[in-house]
Amino acid sequence: MSSARIPIDETDLCLSFLPLSHVFERQAGYYYMVFHAATIAYAQSMQTVADDIQEIRPTVVAAVPRFYEKIYTGIMEQVGRKPRVFQRLFHWCLAVGREVVRYRMEKKTMLPGLALRYFLAKILVFKKIRRKLGGRIRFFISGGAPLSKSLAEFFLAADVLILEGYGLTETSPVISVNSPDDFRLGTVGKPLPGIEVKLAPDGEILTRSASVMTGYFNNPEATQKVIKDGWFYTGDIGEIDADGFLAITDRKKDIIVTSGGKNISPQNLEGLLQGDPYCKQAVVIGDRRNYLVALIYPNPEQIEKCAAELQKHGLSWNAKLSDPKILQHAAQSLNERLSHRPAYEQIKYFAFIPEELTQAGGDLTPTLKVRRRKVMEKYAHLIESLYEKGDRWKAEIHR
Repeated sequence: MSSARIPIDETDLCLSFLPLSHVFERQAGYYYMVFHAATIAYAQSMQTVADDIQEIRPTVVAAVPRFYEKIYTGIMEQVGRKPRVFQRLFHWCLAVGREVVRYRMEKKTMLPGLALRYFLAKILVFKKIRRKLGGRIRFFISGGAPLSKSLAEFFLAADVLILEGYGLTETSPVISVNSPDDFRLGTVGKPLPGIEVKLAPDGEILTRSASVMTGYFNNPEATQKVIKDGWFYTGDIGEIDADGFLAITDRKKDIIVTSGGKNISPQNLEGLLQGDPYCKQAVVIGDRRNYLVALIYPNPEQIEKCAAELQKHGLSWNAKLSDPKILQHAAQSLNERLSHRPAYEQIKYFAFIPEELTQAGGDLTPTLKVRRRKVMEKYAHLIESLYEKGDRWKAEIHR
């Protein structure tokens, strides 16, 4: 990681809570901080991070996207419990913040009226969010998995900057990263000095530098598959814009190819769904199928709120997740999240799953990425039932 790209010095305090066995935390949260004489504080556990961040009051934190998703969900849940007058104030402040983000992205000077509204928004709402994050945070660093552009925009609107970067264990690991003075939402920044990046004809990201491994230990066959003519084939699909910012669209092996030949990035859709109040986790499925379905672990508070509004008292958790009225309300909300996507990227059917996907259960990697094959095996019967719905519908239509 370039010192010029991510400025850290001896006055910084980093809160660390990801496994040091993972190369992202080892490099960004440990080596890089030690190299720049920053102080590192270790959280007591993943469960205590919310309390630790307020006690330690860090200036920088490196985390995976799931961490920011949880913060966002927590903020929106708290807002939902506030009186309507505060909810209106919050959304007004957020709208002002989003307008400021647009000016910043277009590198325009804010008009005096907007600057005044943003000043008020920071005092009335955003200062409270920053206080929950310790009150001294200069920026967060995100890596290990793609960060939703809408999530990054939400935090920036609330005066919290998240710098997204990209790399792999095989590349030691950082290939590119955004900078506080040169960032673009929805991208992983520009390649670091000395690192070359280009795209293969199919969009796969290739990189070449002294940081790339020489090969897999005692596995020349695997090495030959990923290093060709000096270029390392990352397995990720991406885009490079006119200014040199790299954007990751998906893992090559995770791309869904429908029976109609459409290539779909499930992670993009999952990120959108997880921005909905009803959705805490989402797994989109549809490879070699004629439409998409999704498994969703719902936000318990939103389900309870919906059940109370519908006067569905006394129902068990599983009964609530299969109640037609609750499902109808959830479907309306979730469909709205994808309303701007093309028809072939719409979720035709979804099902709630009763248990959260966890690392302990084998559903997530140490950096909280979904183990798709594992989840699909675990819920194979449920997935098939979603596709049987479509088959039954077709049978009824063609009678």
